[in-house]
Amino acid sequence: MASSLAGEAATEPVKEPIFAPGSEPFAASHASTVVELKNGDLMSAWFGGTAEGKPDVAIWGSTRTRAGWSAPVELAREAEVPCWNPVLFHTKDGKLWMYYKFGPSPETWTGARKWSTDEGKTWSPAEHLPAGLLGPIRAKPLVQNDGTIISGTSIEAYRSWAAWIERSTDGGKTWAKIGPIVPEVGPDKQGTGHGTIASPVPGSSEWNLTDGIIQPSVVPLGKKHLRLYARSTAKTLRICVADSYDDGVTWTRARPLEVPNPNSGIDAVALRDGRVVLIYNNTTNGRTPLNLAVSSDGEHFKMFYTLEESPGEYSYPAIIQTASGDLEMTYTWNRKTIEHVHFPLAEVPK
Repeated sequence: MASSLAGEAATEPVKEPIFAPGSEPFAASHASTVVELKNGDLMSAWFGGTAEGKPDVAIWGSTRTRAGWSAPVELAREAEVPCWNPVLFHTKDGKLWMYYKFGPSPETWTGARKWSTDEGKTWSPAEHLPAGLLGPIRAKPLVQNDGTIISGTSIEAYRSWAAWIERSTDGGKTWAKIGPIVPEVGPDKQGTGHGTIASPVPGSSEWNLTDGIIQPSVVPLGKKHLRLYARSTAKTLRICVADSYDDGVTWTRARPLEVPNPNSGIDAVALRDGRVVLIYNNTTNGRTPLNLAVSSDGEHFKMFYTLEESPGEYSYPAIIQTASGDLEMTYTWNRKTIEHVHFPLAEVPK
């Protein structure tokens, strides 16, 4: 089913803010997610409040129909602590899930989730997850044809990060936790972006002294081969990958690709024709520009489109391929709004 924007026969990329900066009760917004609903509409969610890490930060969401994006509504709020990083996705049974985190900081947060059987019109009460289970940490999980959920998650601790996989074969009732997945620790590189300064995230510190990877995005590469793409620290300054050859049960050590990463979130999607599209900041310094790259093998990428290149922050992107074949993506726009881009499949180079 074609998405709403595709139904308008857009033949070139279309960009639009989900809401006008300054028009909503939250001053700052960040860390969006996007999902295609069963009728072809889109839904996005993000966290919004006074500023990242402030106690009033809640999860907000909006739906895009042919008429445009709806006014944002509050989807989740926790008492006196901030919410973080929502992730929307469907399980095989058709339920729409929203996983998110809550707590003072990424080093101390707890996982939570809600589900909806009416495509996000109404939601279950929040379920707080047991310690050690966080759900998809920022990027969408991979839901396989048999219903298996392969969720990229990660832990941020003092001077140490690690990616993990949470894998469920029963629709999210129980989970196996696989990892840690980390790159080899090499000599320090002197990054010039977020990595060399005090972390802008409350409660996190010393990013320039931190090893590891976080926020993995999992894609299928054919047969039982899966690959995750992850954000790295200033010591690496490259997007890192790790592989599974048994549908996510076991994973290799992570290693860097020749694709830059300024210690900022990324996302990836495997197209139905086998290509992989990456949305990322093509720099080792700061969070602009924001770019798209394509690969025929998941290993060698060619940057082909610049979404943003002005000074500022364009970060934490999400990307999906809809039933129409076209791409839909959302990302942080200077912490003032969430930008949405409809990108026709025909515009992705072969």
